[in-house]
Amino acid sequence: MHLDIKRISWTPAIAVVIILLALYGAWLFSPPPAFPTNSIITIPAGSSAHAFGQALSDAGVIRSQAAFKAVARITGFDHHLDPGAYVFKKPASALVVLWRIGHAEHGITPIRITFTEGMTHYDMAATLEKQLPGFDADSFLSLSSTSEGYLFPDTYLFMPGEVPADIVTRLKSEFSLKIATITPQILSFKRPFSDVVIMASILEREAKTEEDKRMVAGILWNRIDQGMPLQVDAAFGYAHHENGYTPTAADLASDSPYNTYTHKGLPPTPISNPGLESLLAAVTPTKTDDLYYLTGTDGKMHYAKTFEEHKKNREKYLD
Repeated sequence: MHLDIKRISWTPAIAVVIILLALYGAWLFSPPPAFPTNSIITIPAGSSAHAFGQALSDAGVIRSQAAFKAVARITGFDHHLDPGAYVFKKPASALVVLWRIGHAEHGITPIRITFTEGMTHYDMAATLEKQLPGFDADSFLSLSSTSEGYLFPDTYLFMPGEVPADIVTRLKSEFSLKIATITPQILSFKRPFSDVVIMASILEREAKTEEDKRMVAGILWNRIDQGMPLQVDAAFGYAHHENGYTPTAADLASDSPYNTYTHKGLPPTPISNPGLESLLAAVTPTKTDDLYYLTGTDGKMHYAKTFEEHKKNREKYLD
């Protein structure tokens, strides 16, 4: 009987190597000692498996970006990784982390946030900063500054850690969905869509009920068609980033493009983000000969055809 001395002598060495590899693998996929328990870990939208692994490694969630990427590819999760914010209430192995991200188990309860009709993007930024932990309001303001009027006010569910760009995109997408429901009315009105949005943003600040919004829309379109200045005080409030602003003598004499006393026509941009009711009112105005309106101390709107009638309304309902 012949014995293979070399095979017998190498068997313990191979066993040791296998054990060491197993131990290394277990260590490699075990939670790092400084695992960020209960911290918000945010993965940007559009991240690749490589970017996921890098972000998780940088945050101390996993030990090896390369190992995470390799296992994600082997298991097929590399095409199903869900970005966004994640919270781990206790240390988790890299395999558990991968499983959760692959199944979009964020471990976070969405936060319900309501943007009311007539909010500006400044108001929205302040609301988000107050209710979403760690929200970058400055970035939101920068990204949304050219979308005033097109950020649809509604109630949304947001995850802590959501990035401003994604929120701006979502608000604009919701605006597009809502505006599509009144496209026939907008087209039949035959005014530039940008003018419609600006008018709706004014109505949101100048009137409360649907009836009054349609009436004010009729008056303001009349003034535009007759070459009269709109004389809308709410535009000054937008220029000063203040709600309920009362213009001063300096405001009324200023050359601001939002001074609708000295500049005829609409303001250069929307002055708020209107809801669907105001958008519809802007394109379905009440047909009227009135050219003036005011909100009295009684909380009601009062209308007039002439400036003399308007002065009487001021004396009767404001003084």
